[in-house]
Amino acid sequence: MGLIFEYRQILIEGTIVTISLAVLSLLLSVGFGLLGAFAKLSPSRGLRRIGNRYTTFVRSVPELVLMMLIFYGGQALLNDIGQATGLWGYVDVNQFIAGVLTLGFIFGAYMAETFRGAILAIPRGQIEAALSVGMSARQVFTLVTWPQMVRYALPSFTNNWLVLVKATALVSVIGLHDLVWNAFSAGRSNHALFTFMFAVLVIYLIITAVSDGALRWVDRKYSVGERKA
Repeated sequence: MGLIFEYRQILIEGTIVTISLAVLSLLLSVGFGLLGAFAKLSPSRGLRRIGNRYTTFVRSVPELVLMMLIFYGGQALLNDIGQATGLWGYVDVNQFIAGVLTLGFIFGAYMAETFRGAILAIPRGQIEAALSVGMSARQVFTLVTWPQMVRYALPSFTNNWLVLVKATALVSVIGLHDLVWNAFSAGRSNHALFTFMFAVLVIYLIITAVSDGALRWVDRKYSVGERKA
């Protein structure tokens, strides 16, 4: 415990980076997920094909491989284009931005399936009734589709969020000073890897417990008036 207290500052800093990474990745994944869900439900065959290929591709490639491709491959591609066109100089991709983009892109595919299933669970008659009384498409989405979609999507959304939080540990392999990277560096320098990795375990458990409690509160809020079995 003495070592943990001594290195508490870098653990706190790493925790802040990890939480920031997870939250920003979640927001991006929700955006990708909504686009993917509407594409898969679109009457357009081309959009449905794009949505299906997106989710299939992401679920077929390991997260670590995509992380490496976006960080190293994306940086190399940008520099090759800049050198060939002369439009910009050398580009150094930030590890944090690469992590947010990768995790957002990956979990956007899972969110797309979550939102698609939630939208399909809404009785079609409710949407038709809303349109028949003169509601615009935006009003139907905000007043009918969105509230029910959130309620139906929350169980799977919660699972995706908890998996995303754990997946943030992957960014340590590209050098981002997150919780895992900081703890590993401190543990290696003090020959106490088990102690620091156990501290990381506890911190992730706390983040998970707080997240689970918050999402349960959201579930109760959106389930007001729903008759429980």
